[in-house]
Amino acid sequence: MAAIIEENGPSTHEHPDVSSSGQARYNLEGLLNKNMRIRMTDGRTLVGLFLCTDRDCNVILGSAQEFLKSTDMFSQGEPRVLGLAMIPGHHVVSIEVEADSLDDTQGFRVNH
Repeated sequence: MAAIIEENGPSTHEHPDVSSSGQARYNLEGLLNKNMRIRMTDGRTLVGLFLCTDRDCNVILGSAQEFLKSTDMFSQGEPRVLGLAMIPGHHVVSIEVEADSLDDTQGFRVNH
């Protein structure tokens, strides 16, 4: 099961002494090495460990697998093993974080 947070993430009321950019960085750091599912504009889905991102929303996944059809479960379908994969930000439709890999029930989703 995947948990979802809105694009802007949780409010900064959790850490009032942290700026919004600091809060965003804190949220992203909490997602490092978590399992993610990224749906792309061409219909493919990549599943792997979140390693990094940049200001252009490009995402690097480690141990990535490619699924040609969109799936509801992280493990369904016949995957193609990619290893290290870079997904250009302009091809990202949505990002989901596997709830089991989070300490709490928060993940995030980006819609373009």
